[in-house]
Amino acid sequence: MAEGSEASHPGKLGAGKLDAGLYLVATPIGNARDITLRALDVLKMADAVACEDTRTTAKLLAIHGIRAPLLAYHDHNAEKQRPLLLERLRKGEAIALVSDAGTPLVSDPGYKLVREAIAAGHRVFPIPGASASLAALTVAGLPTDRFAFLGFPPPKSAARRRWLGEAAAFPGTLLFYESPQRLAESLADSAVVLGDRPAAVARELTKLFEETRRERLSVLAAHYAEAGPPKGEVVVVVGPPEETAASAADLDAMLTDALGRGLSVKDAAAEAALRLGVPRKEAYGRALALAKEE
Repeated sequence: MAEGSEASHPGKLGAGKLDAGLYLVATPIGNARDITLRALDVLKMADAVACEDTRTTAKLLAIHGIRAPLLAYHDHNAEKQRPLLLERLRKGEAIALVSDAGTPLVSDPGYKLVREAIAAGHRVFPIPGASASLAALTVAGLPTDRFAFLGFPPPKSAARRRWLGEAAAFPGTLLFYESPQRLAESLADSAVVLGDRPAAVARELTKLFEETRRERLSVLAAHYAEAGPPKGEVVVVVGPPEETAASAADLDAMLTDALGRGLSVKDAAAEAALRLGVPRKEAYGRALALAKEE
């Protein structure tokens, strides 16, 4: 049968029963109307809906007039619940997996369940929809042809700077989530490690007080340091590396920062050479000189 025919779309309207398997159902990130008709069909017909917080999912289902059996599946009970869900799949049930908001598995529980379901030979179906990271990318006004989603950065500055350093050379746009309480510090660290790139902070996407602020990283960091933590969920979008010739001062600043983070002379030089596009021998020589000055 040709690809895209009705039989290739399990859970189609009017089918009455879903094919057995695990359904990864995207839910709204704010506005309750941002859910697909197919997602509603799957949630109606699933034998059970596994969710992070049953109260959150119950509210969403109630808005759409759906009554479905809910069970909690989150980081704290996953080891206990996963075998039970896999057993239900083995018996031929259709299980829907949702997160509190957005697409399951994107900085949410579920990866191990999907991996083990696949290993056991069960079918896994994507039911696509809202995603906070992609929504932020589209409104940031930054390049969209190549991007990387990084998840959440470490909470401590030193670890966060190392984490950012690992992504600094990526030749595209970077996206990550951040706690409102750590946003100003995270933006400041980003400006130091990545350079003062154009960026955007998107928060409360699709909700009443939706806001996208677009500035250089240093300007955004200063704004949130003064204004205080914003309300709501936050996505940070950072533009690609800007192609500029590195000056001696740029090299010294980057090496000083890397050495201050505890990197060895060799590793500091390698990082600076990669990010600034300078010869590694030149970076090593300067790093060695700076280390001796300390």
